[in-house]
Amino acid sequence: MTASKTIGVLFIEGYADWEYGMLAASAVEWFGARAVAISPHASPLTSIAGFRLDAVRGAKPAENGDLDAVAVIGSDGWAAAGAPDVAPLLKAVAARGGVVGGICAGTLALARAGLFEGVAHTSNGRDWILGHEPAYAGAANYRDVPHAVADGNIVSAPGSAPGTFAAAFLETLYPEQAGQVGEMRAMFAREHATVAREHAMVAHGRGDGS
Repeated sequence: MTASKTIGVLFIEGYADWEYGMLAASAVEWFGARAVAISPHASPLTSIAGFRLDAVRGAKPAENGDLDAVAVIGSDGWAAAGAPDVAPLLKAVAARGGVVGGICAGTLALARAGLFEGVAHTSNGRDWILGHEPAYAGAANYRDVPHAVADGNIVSAPGSAPGTFAAAFLETLYPEQAGQVGEMRAMFAREHATVAREHAMVAHGRGDGS
């Protein structure tokens, strides 16, 4: 039986509501993980939608020695002056072979920690990340794609891709469960394929004068 793993989900003020739910809930419900909310900011935190969240611990490495993985959730705060420095935690998790992920503006925290050096990665657009971190290590390895990118134990995604971020993160953390992650991907794909097909049928009908 696979040993339970602990995932730190790292939030700051103004976190994006849609970027963490699929990852955290899938990890707990389908993979038996333990998800822990962590933050360098004092709780409660307020999301973009105005929901409140209490982090159970801070973001210092000493508080998080049990983490097998950490996912940095986006917030406009990562792109603001005075954004918190969580590099020590991210580097500590990566150094022990843990998975480190970032989505949307959370990718800036990984860039600042130097974790994209020699690693294929993505974000909210090449110009966007360079606009905030013009000299970050590994910029030449940027991939301009609309989905998550996993390379080694580093996972990144634009804010528009919480589904592929969740799947890529979990597949990296649970490589032996690739089949189950594949089922997740297939489920997401069926949803979007069905909607696209139905919209295409409606558009085609209208084009025929229906």
